[in-house]
Amino acid sequence: MTEPLPIALQLYTVRDDAARDFAATIASVAKIGYAAVELAGYGSVKSAGPAKHILDDNGLIVAGQHVALDALEADLSRVIEDAQTLGTEFVVVPYLPAERRLSLDGYRQLASLLEEYGSTLRDAGLQLAYHNHDFEFQKFGGDIYGYDVFFGAADPELVKVEMDTFWVKKAGEDPAAYMRKYAGRVPLVHLKDMTPEGEFAEVGEGTMDYPAIFSAASVAGTQFYIVEQDRCDKHAPLESARISFDNLRKLGVVS
Repeated sequence: MTEPLPIALQLYTVRDDAARDFAATIASVAKIGYAAVELAGYGSVKSAGPAKHILDDNGLIVAGQHVALDALEADLSRVIEDAQTLGTEFVVVPYLPAERRLSLDGYRQLASLLEEYGSTLRDAGLQLAYHNHDFEFQKFGGDIYGYDVFFGAADPELVKVEMDTFWVKKAGEDPAAYMRKYAGRVPLVHLKDMTPEGEFAEVGEGTMDYPAIFSAASVAGTQFYIVEQDRCDKHAPLESARISFDNLRKLGVVS
């Protein structure tokens, strides 16, 4: 049996609820049983301080915080201050704008840029990571993905991997194999399931090979599993989050 890890919910899953009432949404997330959240903004409370108070009141820790690349470029000191307020180690770049991924040189330039930010964050006791979609698995006239050029060029101590297992599979690759490929460098793993048609599904309701993913986590250096639904097609977002959590409990990986 794989050793249980803390299960977090990426709050992008419940973004509309959080925008209406962050405190009530967090209380519902905690009631489901999640131990942590990953932030993507602060919903109705707008800033890190009030968000932290609400999370503390509900016994939830912060597994990480998604921060857009342009926010890092605009005010890195604010990003550091917010992460320290929240008590999280991980600052995660969640997406790469199209104009930054037009070539392998673009990925190499991104690696150099994120190394700089990662060094500054490390000096502040924080860790930078990058979250993938499927577009990083484009090949540019050869046999190597932009994903591998980027992570191959970036210092593994300064830029960690937040692996979104759904998007790796969507790109035609094996998530567990990719976790093993970057062994020791994957502290955060996004979990969502996939229908036979390749669409989003709650964890445990689709075709993802979770036993292989959980086994790979033992060598990947994984510290948190993070449930995320980019889009909830069949259920309300909080119900979607509950279904995924309950299925993870059945799979024996809930800490």
